[in-house]
Amino acid sequence: MAITANEERHAARAREAATLAQDELNTADGKMGDGDTGVMLRRLFGAVAAAIPDQETDLGSVFQACAKACASGTGSSLGTLVTVAMMTLAKATKGRSQIGWDELGPLLALVRDQMMARGGAKLGDKTVVDMIDAVANALVDVRTRKEASEAARKAVIETLDAFRDRPNRLGRARMFGERTVGLDDPGMLAFSRLLVAVAA
Repeated sequence: MAITANEERHAARAREAATLAQDELNTADGKMGDGDTGVMLRRLFGAVAAAIPDQETDLGSVFQACAKACASGTGSSLGTLVTVAMMTLAKATKGRSQIGWDELGPLLALVRDQMMARGGAKLGDKTVVDMIDAVANALVDVRTRKEASEAARKAVIETLDAFRDRPNRLGRARMFGERTVGLDDPGMLAFSRLLVAVAA
C-alpha cells in the first residue's frame, strides 16, 4: 500500500488538530514569542484543507496547491517554513500518483534541508527542524502505514523530551536564553500535534 493524492482526510485531520491545539500552542508561544502560533496554525491548515483540488491524482499538484494556500495564508516565520515544505514536496512528487512508505523518510530529509537553507536553523537549535530530522530518521526503514505511524509517534515524543531541557537558539525565542530551558519549542510542539493527528 502507498500514499496517494486522494487522501484529503489527512488535511482534514491536520485542520482539526490545529484547531484543537490552538490554545495550547498560543500558550507555549506566549512564553517565548508573540503568543500567536496556535491562531496562525489554525488559519494555515484551514486554508490548506480548503485548497486541495478534488479528484487530483498528481501528488505534485496537490502539494503545489497547498503551497499556494500557505503562502497567502500567513506571513509568520513558521508559516513560511510550512510553505517551503509544501513547495519541496511539490517538486519532489511532480507527476506521481503515489509514493511508498519507504520514501517518507527521504522526502522529509529533503524538507529538513530546504528549511535549514531558508530559515538558517541548524540541528540542535531547538526548532521544528530538529523534529523533522528526528522523524525523517525514524522513517528510514518503514514499509507499512502501521510501521510509519508507530515510528513517527515515538520520534516526536522522544524529541520533545530530549529538547525540553535545552535552550532555544534561534528566532525570537533565543532572546529568552536559559529561560526557555524546561519549555517546549512551539514549532516542535505544533509539528507533533499535527503528526499525531495525521498518523491516527
